[in-house]
Amino acid sequence: MGLNRSSYYFKPKGFSVEDYAIMRRMDEIFTEHPYYGTRRMKAILEKEGYTIGRKRISRYYQILGIETIYPKMNLSRRNQAHKVYAYLLKGLEIQKPNQVWSADITFIRLRQGFVYLVAIIDWYSRYVLSWRVSISLSSDFCVDALEEALSLYGNPDIFNTDQGVQFTSQAFVLVLEARKISISMDGKGRALDNVFIERFWRSLKQEKIYRIELDTVMEAKQAVKEYMDFYNNRRPHQALDYRVPREIHFQGSKPVEMMDKSNDLPTVQQAQPPHNLILTREDYISN
Repeated sequence: MGLNRSSYYFKPKGFSVEDYAIMRRMDEIFTEHPYYGTRRMKAILEKEGYTIGRKRISRYYQILGIETIYPKMNLSRRNQAHKVYAYLLKGLEIQKPNQVWSADITFIRLRQGFVYLVAIIDWYSRYVLSWRVSISLSSDFCVDALEEALSLYGNPDIFNTDQGVQFTSQAFVLVLEARKISISMDGKGRALDNVFIERFWRSLKQEKIYRIELDTVMEAKQAVKEYMDFYNNRRPHQALDYRVPREIHFQGSKPVEMMDKSNDLPTVQQAQPPHNLILTREDYISN
């Protein structure tokens, strides 16, 4: 077959305890300072006693699916891999629920690993419409969350995302185009174009995830479910005049029960995870 013998017998080493510890700390630092690049991250970690190089930090950034917010060179150059959609929200006055929805992905840390979380939020009410957990960065779990939100709440006027491959995939875009929903996308490297969901990630992690230890995927899903219920129904927002998102979004109408039940939904799993992610399902789920 022309396959090198050493390649045939090679077994991925996986992540060490130190790897997990560093990525957990990077998660905390990045949540507070999403504009920190590898130089600043390296300086902070070294002050805390970690010996680490910038290449290793860059590799962790790729594995965790995070990107530093800073001006990039050639920002106007087209990404030839997908159609370029304009950012439609600049200067737009948001006046009602379901006018603008947005979606984003973050990662939720486990004691020995991590999972990915996608959420769809309404800009006007800050109400979280749908969410899904996955152990890989496929587009399937994003499409599932999108279809659930549309089935429960109807169509928004505009749907905004970043230019990640999950949201520019044909499967995701076709769902929006079929319903004639205007597609808006952030400028590359400009996470603050999607500012409301970025703030939501910070709240989720600081108010819930960082306060507990999660061992399994099911524990992560249950923790996210609990916080989503709290955030939508009981957490007052200063920007909403200290009302909760549910009050603003439904404004007297009966809320729709979300379908995302953490104990019933399967975790999305892809046969071919990202090449730099060598953890398996067994790495996440203990017996």
